[in-house]
This record gives sequence, structure tokens and C-alpha cells, in this order.
Amino acid sequence: MLELRALGQSFGSRVVLESVDLQVASGETVAILGASGSGKSTLLKIIAGLQTPDSGQVFINGLDAMHIPPERRGCALMFQDFALFPHLDVVDNVAFGLLEQGLGRREARDKAHAMLALFGLAALAPRRVWLLSGGEQQRVALARALITKPRVLLLDEPFSALDMGLRETLRQEFQTRIQEAGIAAVLVTHDVAEAKAMARRRLKLVDGRLLPDVD
Repeated sequence: MLELRALGQSFGSRVVLESVDLQVASGETVAILGASGSGKSTLLKIIAGLQTPDSGQVFINGLDAMHIPPERRGCALMFQDFALFPHLDVVDNVAFGLLEQGLGRREARDKAHAMLALFGLAALAPRRVWLLSGGEQQRVALARALITKPRVLLLDEPFSALDMGLRETLRQEFQTRIQEAGIAAVLVTHDVAEAKAMARRRLKLVDGRLLPDVD
């Protein structure tokens, strides 16, 4: 479970977040809509520990995460540009997070192969990521995110670089995987259709405040 309490963030005279409260249950995806520059990505950075807010608290599974470094918070981030490592093949991309956690290379790769098989991507294991289609790259990115068993998944416009047909397929697949893994997920997007497809609960970030999406 993810809980935000009274988060505040300003850049100079511009208020980006003003007393933001949010709860996201395990297995739930909450979508946050907002215009470009509204503070959506800033909110994700604060949750992940990549940015310290001016005020407020972040709780993950009931623990105050404000003094926990990013690598120990149990958050996984996914971006629209996939953020895969071009110098690594697919299996080593997926294994990377496990290696960072201190798992041995052989065991990490074994677990990565098993995760790829679960996703129906076993045949891609030895390939270089730049040879994959956009949809394949995003599936590999999701496998890499989930293999570390994160508590929170943060999605920053994850499908905006893909064509419409592929977006619709991946939205459902991602939602199913998130529910199966029991992860609290936050999706930030400017795409209303994407928000409706991915989340039952949708909010708007307007002038620094989270408001219910009444559409």
C-alpha cells in the first residue's frame, strides 16, 4: 500500500504540489491526469525518493519512507522511452535489478529467464534490446520492473511512444500483471482514454491539488 500525506512542493513562487493526500491499495492502479508541467512527474519522483518534498510524508506498506534511500524503497519506475540498457541483452536487462540487490549472476539470470518465460518472451532472451519492437521493449521493461517484487510501480506516460492498437493491448496486459503481483501502481498521463482503461480511480492534478476526475 502507498500513502501520501500532505505533500507540498514549490519551485520558487510556483506551487507544484499543495497538501497532496493519496492512498493506493495493493493491486490497485490509480491514474493521475494533468497537463504537461502540472507536477505529475514531480509527484512520482517524490514517491520514488528521487526528490525531497518541501513538506509531507510518504508511507509504503505502513512504513515512513522519507528517510529510506531510493534503492531500498521498493519502488519501480517505468517511462515512455522504456529506459532499457542498450549495451545489455534482454535477459541481462531483466536480471539487472536482482544484481543490484546483491543476487549472484547465475541465480539472477535464471530468475530472469523464468520471468521472460512467464511473459511469453523466452525467445527474446539473447537479443539486443534495440532489435525489439516497441511493444516487446515495453514488455521487457515491465518484466524488469516486476522481477524485483516492488511494493509500488510508478508509470510515467508508459505507452505514449506506441501506436494506438499496441497501446490498447498493453494497457490490459499491464493491468492484469499489476493485479496478479499485488502492487500499488500510480499511472501519470495526459491521455484520458489511457487513464480510463488502466484505472478505476482517476484524479486530476490541477494547480497543485489532486481533484476527483468527474469525466
